[in-house]
Amino acid sequence: MERADVLIVGGGPAGSSCAETLVAAGLDVLVLDRLAFPRDKPCAGWITPEVVAALRLDLGEYARDRTLQPISRFRIGRIGGRPADVDYGAPVSFGIRRCEFDAFLLRRSRAPARLGEAVADLRREGREWVVNGRFAARVLVGAGGHFCPVARALNGPPPRASTVVAREIEFRLEGEALAACRVEGERPELYFCPDLRGYGWCFRKGSHLNVGFGRLGERALPVRVAAFVEWLARAGRIARPPDEGWRGHAYVVRESRPRRVAGDGVLLAGDAAGLAFPASGEGILPAVASGQLAAEAVLQERDEARCERLYRERLDEVLGRPASAPSWLRPLAARAAGVLLASPAFSRRVVLDQWFLHRGSALAV
Repeated sequence: MERADVLIVGGGPAGSSCAETLVAAGLDVLVLDRLAFPRDKPCAGWITPEVVAALRLDLGEYARDRTLQPISRFRIGRIGGRPADVDYGAPVSFGIRRCEFDAFLLRRSRAPARLGEAVADLRREGREWVVNGRFAARVLVGAGGHFCPVARALNGPPPRASTVVAREIEFRLEGEALAACRVEGERPELYFCPDLRGYGWCFRKGSHLNVGFGRLGERALPVRVAAFVEWLARAGRIARPPDEGWRGHAYVVRESRPRRVAGDGVLLAGDAAGLAFPASGEGILPAVASGQLAAEAVLQERDEARCERLYRERLDEVLGRPASAPSWLRPLAARAAGVLLASPAFSRRVVLDQWFLHRGSALAV
């Protein structure tokens, strides 16, 4: 049996951020992930200044061997409507490729990792959690994303009503695709559904283009994705992406009835805890923040119950208490969406500053 102080399931930003903090404090940590790194991860790949600050990321060092696309402008609109252009005049975010970013963070954490190790068996034996009959620890951190087996053991299946489902593709621009692409690297394009329950994006990162579409509680996603891509091509923004290479993913947004994030010696972080921001769907900042907060709770409180309570309290302090908009407000907002999203002032002050960049919030750097 291989034992550690803390066993982390999932080596993405949540798991690696937790591992780095614990390793730096001298704890024995072991990270398990079902895939080998580097690996592809469906994600638009956008990090904000808050992520950079939380990770103490040296942008110059990171960019030497990896993609780092500065973002200073945006194109915002409703699908089928008139877009607005917003220019900040200086970089306010950065584009990354998850295959590079996640591998970098896991390696930097200096935590021993068992990659290619899927969780097949998870059980509580006394005061320890035992995984696959071979790994054991007093504390178990579930950081394996939406389908994390640790989160499933604690909560059961995620609720469909608050689950965003998405499809995206990231591919190298060359030939006809390169010649037809009108998306600029420093200006991602975001296009919202008329009812504001989802949006699509085009994001150019160096020599790669990321195209995707996500929607809350959607059952007919392939049809909507195809319609969105067709509209982008007709509008002359991009050539049709390749048929092969599309990948799906899902995540739960943080809402007024959150799932359990701790219990029975388990702490959940990132998408495993359902922490994505409701308006933007951003998951990297909540993943990093929750991974670090989980580690800090473990370091501060050895008592299991107090550790779990501290973690829940700190999540609310840092990410804010989850809240849902009144049901009567949603149809009003949807009816006004076409006009509002065509306004550069609204797109900047609400969509970007509040929903995506968190300006004026406790998260702002």
